[in-house]
Amino acid sequence: MGYRMKIFAISDLHLSFNCDKPMDIFGGNWENYTDKIRNNWIETVDDEDIVLIAGDISWAMKLDEATSDLEWVDKLPGKKIIIKGNHEYWWKSISAVRSVLPNSISAIQNDCIKVGSYIICGTRGWTVPETNKPLSDEDNKIYKREVERLKLTLASMQSIRDGDDKVIVMIHYPPYTFDKQETEFTKLFEEFNVDKVVFGHLHGRVKCDKFVNLNGIDYYFTSCDHIDMKPVLLYED
Repeated sequence: MGYRMKIFAISDLHLSFNCDKPMDIFGGNWENYTDKIRNNWIETVDDEDIVLIAGDISWAMKLDEATSDLEWVDKLPGKKIIIKGNHEYWWKSISAVRSVLPNSISAIQNDCIKVGSYIICGTRGWTVPETNKPLSDEDNKIYKREVERLKLTLASMQSIRDGDDKVIVMIHYPPYTFDKQETEFTKLFEEFNVDKVVFGHLHGRVKCDKFVNLNGIDYYFTSCDHIDMKPVLLYED
């Protein structure tokens, strides 16, 4: 019997090999975090596996400054699929990003990637309206724009989905409210019969469940400091 491919997820690597951007302001578990990520990754992931990285990969401000961080990720086992986070200032256009990506890394923006019977979708997302706390006009504008971008990636998925395909969505920001109420994001996940959702963004002492199931969809909170710098298993084929 052959090897069974696994799909893992992690987010918020916040690599900074070209700049000095310490992360230990968010807690002591960020000390030597790149060593922790690398060691856990190597122990967990094989070359045939897939790792989804839900944004905030590099602190770089320009694309050429991000290459050392991307090369560090490339040297880790497995095939990686990435989306843009809120700190991805180096990510200007998807064509420019794809032109410099190492062979083991693929990027999603308004589209999707199919691997076997799995389809990976993704978009950045944004702050969602909390219960009894509406967004500012500017945040609401960005939120609505990100909803439309989610529709694009899900429509791309729907155009290639076969009956038994599993759908995983990466979204950088938490897609539901702190008290787990629905949003335009979660409504779309349900409308398009998404199976699993991966998100990150939050750090430090914030209280967020690492796993919840809402209306039949599995949600995974994968900011690396909240998962002990170790990729989380989503599927084993």
